[in-house]
Amino acid sequence: MKLKTALFGLLAAAISGSALAEAPGGKFAKEAEQMFRASFKAENPKYWMTRLDQDETMKTCGEYRDNPPRKVGEKLEKLNAATIRYPVDGKLIGDWKEGEKLAAVGTGGHIGFIQPDPAGRVRGGNCYACHELAKKELAYGTIGPSLKQFGKVRGGSEENIKYVYDKIYNSNAFTACTNMPRFGLHNWLTPEQITHIVAFLIDPESPVNKD
Repeated sequence: MKLKTALFGLLAAAISGSALAEAPGGKFAKEAEQMFRASFKAENPKYWMTRLDQDETMKTCGEYRDNPPRKVGEKLEKLNAATIRYPVDGKLIGDWKEGEKLAAVGTGGHIGFIQPDPAGRVRGGNCYACHELAKKELAYGTIGPSLKQFGKVRGGSEENIKYVYDKIYNSNAFTACTNMPRFGLHNWLTPEQITHIVAFLIDPESPVNKD
């Protein structure tokens, strides 16, 4: 039994070592991609299937397992920064009350054959899935940093407002392979909706900044 255990351990170590030595993406990446795509029904609307296509950032981060060399990461950050678009009126901070609603909403974007979205369903930011925000909301995720009293700590300068807007619009402009969704780039939230979430984070009257 001990010999079998030892041999199994050596085999596992060898497999693990060979996996680490693989080229970026792994030797089974192509097969895994094909299997993934085949799992979706052919009758799905085409616009759903486009959500499976990866852009350069996603492909590169996948190849390097979210840890690209610094020069590669800088290239991706510059590429994503160039995609950021702003509201027509140029105003980057909106209504915090609207932002509060969007931050709490986790609906929208459901795959139709599971449970299709009804017409007019609002897509939310689902911010509490990853961040602590308003004190009254006790349920929140910890994948991202706490944003409680963000505006009180960071202030409401034009520079900070722009930073928050840009970060929500396309977070990969700051960290090449971050886990944070690119809400603006993927048209998940409109520029106007993003300004409301900016206000929710920064406005002194927002519950985010209340003790």
